[in-house]
Amino acid sequence: MAPEATEREAQCVEEVFQRVCGDLSMIADREMEVTSVETEVMDHRPAGKGNIHISFRLGFTQGEDVLHGCMLLPLAEAITLACSLMMIPENVIAQTRKQDTLDATTKDAMLEVGNFICGATDAAFRALGADIKVIFEGCQGVRPDVRPAMIYEEGGELIVGQADVSQGGFGNAMHVLMMPKLKATETPDEDS
Repeated sequence: MAPEATEREAQCVEEVFQRVCGDLSMIADREMEVTSVETEVMDHRPAGKGNIHISFRLGFTQGEDVLHGCMLLPLAEAITLACSLMMIPENVIAQTRKQDTLDATTKDAMLEVGNFICGATDAAFRALGADIKVIFEGCQGVRPDVRPAMIYEEGGELIVGQADVSQGGFGNAMHVLMMPKLKATETPDEDS
């Protein structure tokens, strides 16, 4: 049984979701709000439930080490953000959200969404005073109820945050953050 998430781990997850949603909201000119966040420590990668998801892969540089994680967004939510970046009208976004394949332009915009997620995650760690650099490692589609591919040793501890996020006009959806255990997520008394 995995240990419970510490207060510091929960704080890191909360800060990442708030920064990501705040930055994407501003850049995509789309209201986004984190309505709830739950953090736990897991010994496996959780799957995105019920729908195709986009995995935005993140590398966490800590000293000489690069550890890996990702943020999973349901495909429709990722499409909405990509289309919003391209300033596509709402009625077209509503139709595009129903698709399960992306054209080249939307794929390029999806990479930009990933860059913004990465930048916001990096800024969250900086705001917490953590010596962590976050790099974007690309994105990929993930079938429903399938765990995302990433460099990860099965059974290792992951900090997993699940946020219920509302996205202007399209309701709420669950976003999932998977992060490795990092020195920055430890409480000060754990360092000694």
